[in-house]
Amino acid sequence: MTALDTNITKLNVYLERFRTTGIQNRIAGKDVAGSGGVFQTTSPVDKSLICDVAHGTADDIDAAAKAASHAFKEWRDMPALQRKKILIKVAEVIEARAEEIALCECWDTGQTYKFMSKAALRGAENFRYFADQVVQARDGQHLRSPTLMNVTTRKPIGPVGVITPWNTPFMLSTWKIAPALAAGCTVVHKPAEASPLTARLLVEIAEEAGLPPGVLNTVNGFGEGAGKALCEHPDIKAIAFVGESRTGSLITKQGADTLKRNHLELGGKNPVIVFDDADLDRALDAVIFMIFSINGERCTSSSRLLIQDTIREEFEAKLIERVNNIRVGHPLDPQTEIGPLVTEEHFNKVTSYFDIAKEEGATVAAGGVNVGDEGYFVRPTVFTNANNKMRISQEEIFGPVLTSIPFSTEEEALEMANDTPYGLTGYVWTNNFTRALHFTEALEAGMIWVNSENVRHLPTPFGGAKASGIGRDGGDWSFEFYMEQKHIGFATGQHKITKLGAS
Repeated sequence: MTALDTNITKLNVYLERFRTTGIQNRIAGKDVAGSGGVFQTTSPVDKSLICDVAHGTADDIDAAAKAASHAFKEWRDMPALQRKKILIKVAEVIEARAEEIALCECWDTGQTYKFMSKAALRGAENFRYFADQVVQARDGQHLRSPTLMNVTTRKPIGPVGVITPWNTPFMLSTWKIAPALAAGCTVVHKPAEASPLTARLLVEIAEEAGLPPGVLNTVNGFGEGAGKALCEHPDIKAIAFVGESRTGSLITKQGADTLKRNHLELGGKNPVIVFDDADLDRALDAVIFMIFSINGERCTSSSRLLIQDTIREEFEAKLIERVNNIRVGHPLDPQTEIGPLVTEEHFNKVTSYFDIAKEEGATVAAGGVNVGDEGYFVRPTVFTNANNKMRISQEEIFGPVLTSIPFSTEEEALEMANDTPYGLTGYVWTNNFTRALHFTEALEAGMIWVNSENVRHLPTPFGGAKASGIGRDGGDWSFEFYMEQKHIGFATGQHKITKLGAS
């Protein structure tokens, strides 16, 4: 039996209960049917039905928000060390069920086992990290003035809404939910309708680890129904969202009447800039990894290659050769490097750019074709002979598609790098330290890596500029979002108070 056969056999065991019972909403520790009936989730691998999913509506969001409100005081006031123990236990259970999470995620999203086998462990790491911050999360400052001892503290903001995307749903859910719980907030989670499986696993794991009922609630549904209701609900004090910039704008509008706090992690059209003095072999590895891993469906992907013209021809030749060797196939095969795109709708969007590139005068130097008829597979694609004004250079494709654009000077590279509505990440490859300092200072991006692919360090801030988002995740920045600052001034003496109305 091959590794693929083994993984398929294991997957079928994990999926059996979902095929029988479907995926229910989870509210106040109980399974709840969707007020809107059910919708179906299918696998992008072969378009087969996975299971029915509860179709949550505004009524379900209301019930979940009330459950989160009811549970908030107990969770907020639970001793920090006790909450820490629960969150560590969540991490331990995630690790114990890592294989189940990975296989379900592959089948639900099309992501490859090569990468998803590590995603659950990264989710566990998120819970462990924020568990370690629980005790000091409310710590503040001591600020003396001539008449007062001023102290600050933080308190959890209240019940929050978390809306997560379909591309790596389990890991990204933990990235939002773990700090919210660590801060003392309760959560209503609306997962992406295209990939609901592992959100169900997460709430099961949390409750198995001892999370009290109502602290984490999951409502499945669609953006125009459940998502909109969550953003508008008065009991929900903040929304943490990962997804498209257009949707982020809608969320801001929907939460305006309740003055809702928003953290928006949005799209990107991220440049990787390769100068001729770079370590070109390492740069090539990083360029390929950052656009073709995770099926190219990642907000931090380096989808624009800005390559210095003195090395363009040689670099592109090596790039195309490598890309043509990338293994496209069944996501549960450990040897597969790219699996299918998540849905038919997204498949149609990504493949539409193959014709757009040709119409704009670019060259399809690699890929640009579908693979097979069964699922939503495409060959990894490289566009050359492009310029930065083309749609393929400006619009977020969100698939395994790279546009190569030449530049001559550092000034030209910087201008092109910044000439986009987005500003999430940037990657700079050069061995000139002065150039690296100057370039990164002027590059309009929330996160930049020099001579490196995207390597996340959990205490650092994660987020973008311009249309790529508002706010930062990571380290104490997460607590700044999920908590309110409070100032208290204690008089240190009987300072003069101005008397009004005294004779």
